Amino acid sequence: MKKYYFISGEASGDLHASKLISHLKELDVNSSFRGFGGDKMADAGLYLVKHYKDLAFMGFYEVIKNINTIRKNFTLVKDDILSYCPDVIVLVDYPGFNMEIAKFAKKHSIKVVYYITPQVWAWKKSRVKSLKKYVDLLIPILPFEKEFFDKCGLQSSFYGHPLMDELLYKKEKKLEFEKPVIALLPGSRKQEIRKMLPIMLEVCKEFDEYQFVIAGAPSIDVDFYRSLSGNSLLPISNNKTYEVLQGAKAALVTSGTATLEAAILMVPQVVCYKTSFFSYFFAKLLVKIKYISLVNLIAGEKVVSELIQNDCNKDRLTEELKIILKKENKNKAQEQYKNIINQLGDENSCFKVAQAIFKV
Repeated sequence: MKKYYFISGEASGDLHASKLISHLKELDVNSSFRGFGGDKMADAGLYLVKHYKDLAFMGFYEVIKNINTIRKNFTLVKDDILSYCPDVIVLVDYPGFNMEIAKFAKKHSIKVVYYITPQVWAWKKSRVKSLKKYVDLLIPILPFEKEFFDKCGLQSSFYGHPLMDELLYKKEKKLEFEKPVIALLPGSRKQEIRKMLPIMLEVCKEFDEYQFVIAGAPSIDVDFYRSLSGNSLLPISNNKTYEVLQGAKAALVTSGTATLEAAILMVPQVVCYKTSFFSYFFAKLLVKIKYISLVNLIAGEKVVSELIQNDCNKDRLTEELKIILKKENKNKAQEQYKNIINQLGDENSCFKVAQAIFKV
């Protein structure tokens, strides 16, 4: 019997980690699971020590503002790991927190798996040395990441992107509305949604012939979205992102995993992102990549428009949305999406990852 300790700090990690837990239980019915995560991981069999909604701090300013809470979380998880004595710690994304835990685990001779690896190709390349030193099994989910790690002399294994199992081979039933749908995906964290949703809502009045639908994140209450949307009666489909996208003609998407979800489901999109002045200032200094969306990063070229910071406003969003709603532009985007999907691997990637973790 193996004891696993999982740490995930966001909604997408909760989803992908829950699949791993389910597959690990298939491989060893006596295995046990404990850690930080979300509802999906708990449903799969994880004893939930801390919910990720209490961990989700993004950006430099936000992290500094909540530094005492973060320190308490570090103390909690370290004490809990020592009490539980796991055979393997599985770190899922969330690098600002998890890199520290990898170091701690290695110090106590606990095997470490890192699934959905830190984006060291974008910033903090110095973490490559730490990954070499503290991680026993490194599993990236983006095709170009393995090539990057190879060049750095760091062994890793790419089994495909977990969204392929979720979306390409398991179609959700689309939601039906009287008008054609434009999906609004304002992010998965409250501080993102506070920034992005009001801007997205300003665009709605310019497209009377469409029904805008807010795809709510699983950890966020509907009342929170209502508090930001004022008197708006827009439909809010909580925890039904895939169903909303399945029937959407286009989408406004906050940069993140959702951009790839829209691409796999062949939905034309405008990617947008806005954060605090200080977070953006420091990001510009430290992050050295040409694009921010996973779609463009995987393609290696501009496939979708990215409206960042000052460009993320009602006029620019309206302009770009009108462009992607044209049939010829939609067809072009979908052809480019197919090339991206071909790079993401085959189905059953999560089961292959679980097999690799089981052998650690």
